[in-house]
Amino acid sequence: MGRIGVSCLLPASWHFSISPIGCPRIFNTTLRQIVVIGILAAAVSLLYYSLVVIRNKYGRASRDKRFHRYLARVTDTEATDTNNPNLNYGIVVDCGSSGSRIFVYCWPRHNGNPHDLLDIKQMRDKNRKPVVMKIKPGISEFANTPEKVSDYIFPLLHFAAEHVPRAKHKETPLYILCTAGMRILPESQQKAILEDLVTDIPVHFDFLFSDSHAEVISGKQEGVYAWIGINFVLGRFEHTDDEDEAVVEVHIPGSENKEAIFRKRTVGILDMGGVSTQIAYEVPKTVSFASSQQEEVAKNLLAEFNLGCDAHQTEHVYRVYVATFLGFGGNAARQRYENSVFSSTVLKNGLLGRQTGMTSDSPYLDPCLPVDAQDEIHQNGQIMYLRGTGDFNLCRELIQPFMNKTNETQTSLNGVYQPAVHFQNSEFYGFSEFYYSTEDVLRMGGDYNAAKFIKAAKDYCATKWSVLRERFDRGLYASHADLHRLKYQCFKSAWVYEVFHSGFSFPASYSNLKTALQVYDKEVQWTLGAILYRTRFLPLRDIQQENFRGSHSHWRSFSFVYNHYLFFVCFLIVLLSILLYLLRLRRIHRRMLWNSSSPSLWMEEGLPPQKISAAL
Repeated sequence: MGRIGVSCLLPASWHFSISPIGCPRIFNTTLRQIVVIGILAAAVSLLYYSLVVIRNKYGRASRDKRFHRYLARVTDTEATDTNNPNLNYGIVVDCGSSGSRIFVYCWPRHNGNPHDLLDIKQMRDKNRKPVVMKIKPGISEFANTPEKVSDYIFPLLHFAAEHVPRAKHKETPLYILCTAGMRILPESQQKAILEDLVTDIPVHFDFLFSDSHAEVISGKQEGVYAWIGINFVLGRFEHTDDEDEAVVEVHIPGSENKEAIFRKRTVGILDMGGVSTQIAYEVPKTVSFASSQQEEVAKNLLAEFNLGCDAHQTEHVYRVYVATFLGFGGNAARQRYENSVFSSTVLKNGLLGRQTGMTSDSPYLDPCLPVDAQDEIHQNGQIMYLRGTGDFNLCRELIQPFMNKTNETQTSLNGVYQPAVHFQNSEFYGFSEFYYSTEDVLRMGGDYNAAKFIKAAKDYCATKWSVLRERFDRGLYASHADLHRLKYQCFKSAWVYEVFHSGFSFPASYSNLKTALQVYDKEVQWTLGAILYRTRFLPLRDIQQENFRGSHSHWRSFSFVYNHYLFFVCFLIVLLSILLYLLRLRRIHRRMLWNSSSPSLWMEEGLPPQKISAAL
């Protein structure tokens, strides 16, 4: 009969065997062996359980981080918990040309990872509405009375003070950033306005506010802030190990001798307002210049900055191209076009003796207006009458010269330098007029397709004005589309197309442009990028404070898991040592009992001990 013997590297008394036929033989093992096996099994199970719990805890943390940005899109519409002592706050005042707006932002304590940025979001009140307030007029209106600027801006600061918890005021940074309206003022007037702010505000408010927190920012800075804000909301500054994420090869500025790194692909932005057009995108690789003059121009258009909390960390160093083109906004372009039509028509009328456009009976035939749409140009006390012909292609031809392109390589509108765009591995978002021209009337906002856009624009331009008015009255267009939009949609469609494809040289096959009004159902302001950039060193402060609170804080976070391992290993060793010691004592005790009971057993058999020994 076969028998299986199990003999671990343990004392001999632990040996037992199992018979195939007599499986119940295991129950013949001593109680001591069963207890030992049970304790060992319990210890192993406990150790395994602890490892599973720890792995799940930290594994879940890493998985949660991957979906953190998505969850933030859902939860950042909730009211801000002002009772949370771990929330920090920041305030940005956008002093624009037509008015000033104040934005209040909040963020939790930094997670301690120097590679991660602050999780900044807009503060929301009890009704879950963004904490934003706007006043008019623009701050530049006080150029001649700078002593009144503080009184003008105090209502905004009182509004913010009511929402930010009082205990947080002294650690809440306040930034007052002035844009277009202030840029056109003489430097002396700019200084007088800023001086009044930095003098009076600290007297009445406890916010963290210094001289450097009030300034007039350039168009380049404003563009960089807008680019930062969009990419932050889209989660493009986060590290990723997901193979499905689009990445780019980046040569970090100032580290040409180091190897390139791969990180998430950022998006470029196109923003066309009424007066100007702006483009901003990352230039991941070192750029070359056709001439020294071009290099000098490029220095004013390329911005290199570090979003990391430590200046020595280069993983968040970005090189961004930002260019703003005055006169290339939708309304300004139409004005330039009308000025050209008026002057050229008057000149031709004088040379040929005609009266084209001077009366409503002989209007100027404008291909950039819908069929039979009527318009007027008022200049120098004269009126020129226009009637639309709705010829989209001819309209494109007429406005192409307004791009002011040159034959020099790597140039865009007005012959301004533009570094090459990697069209196969890039993504752009188009805002304002890029969205209005594709969505308000044509109803095709979102993913841009040049062929479909041209077809829709041609069909619209070729439609009679009476039909368009009927559709408008039936509510077939966007709710905020008005008659002004209907009249100039044909022109603006052509203008947007030409700026994008002729001016910025994007191929007609480019398919990675998305036109949008909002990102994740909210309007992204450049002020978000401003607060993110200006608070980039705060995580380092938090990290240093944590290190100061406990000189071994790094060891505690590093060794949390390993302490559990050591604890259970030590527990197992101690448990086994105790068991071995108890078993040893039991064996000694039994041997002593056996030796002391042997003489009495020999006497009961009636044999002298010596003979029994001999017999054995």
